[in-house]
Amino acid sequence: MKVLVTLDGAVRDPDEPLLFADDIGALRGDGVFEGLLIRDGRPTALEFHLARLRRSAEALDLPEPDLGRWRDAVDKAVAEWGSEHEGMLRLVLTRGRDSDLASIPEKVTSGDLAAAVPVPTAYVLVLPVADRVAKARSEGVAVVTLSRGISIDLAQAAPWQLLGAKTLSYATNMAALRFAARMGADDVIFTSTENRVLEGPRSSVVIARDKQLITPPSKNGVLPGVTQRALFAEAKKAGWECRYDQLFTADLLTCDSIWLLSSVTLAARVNSLDGLRMSAPDNAEEIIELVDRAIERPGSVTDW
Repeated sequence: MKVLVTLDGAVRDPDEPLLFADDIGALRGDGVFEGLLIRDGRPTALEFHLARLRRSAEALDLPEPDLGRWRDAVDKAVAEWGSEHEGMLRLVLTRGRDSDLASIPEKVTSGDLAAAVPVPTAYVLVLPVADRVAKARSEGVAVVTLSRGISIDLAQAAPWQLLGAKTLSYATNMAALRFAARMGADDVIFTSTENRVLEGPRSSVVIARDKQLITPPSKNGVLPGVTQRALFAEAKKAGWECRYDQLFTADLLTCDSIWLLSSVTLAARVNSLDGLRMSAPDNAEEIIELVDRAIERPGSVTDW
């Protein structure tokens, strides 16, 4: 089952073509997206994903998303999907058609200013949750560390690199996952040139040490994680110390457990790191329960 809703509220046939061949999102990856979980017929942490979509669009100089229209499209897509199964919901926003963008100077010169405004491509897509998700949640994931080839200073020194935005340019991330699969692993933790821990190709990295949860700060060029932030908010209520701090690769070997957090898989414990088996700590189930509770009541966006 698949569901496709465009921002005008139309429910489209997901097996029929939608994008034009010259859509900038397809040609250049020039666009942003969000992915979240539908559980029990509800989109989880939707407002936080909409806020991050807006921040990503701002980083790419895209038109500011009309969040009201996005909410309506999400509501319609979720209603079409139903509540029987979990679903993976994507919000996709691209710059639109290359031919439209190329004609803007001519339209401005002719005085047709209304037609000179670029029309972005925007839609909501719901797909079944991948089979790998259930296994990652229940059994954990085998992970390899791979260098991302960048310094932790790059995000602030070169903001045009868009390291803190969730863009459609995921080719490098997918290549890293394929490389990991060839090595017999399920996932990846990226590291910087200074051997600092960054993030996964599709997840935030959190380590547990005693009653502490620690994750790298966003200034290092990692994407601010919705599930990670929701976990921190919930864990603090349960007496955990939660902080953003620099992590070296050595910290991954000396902590009690490593977690990859994402909006669809939620919490996946690292059960093997670079071939070294990692046993589950006594509080593993507690952390999983905290994540489950966190996405149900992530708090207020203004608190973040």
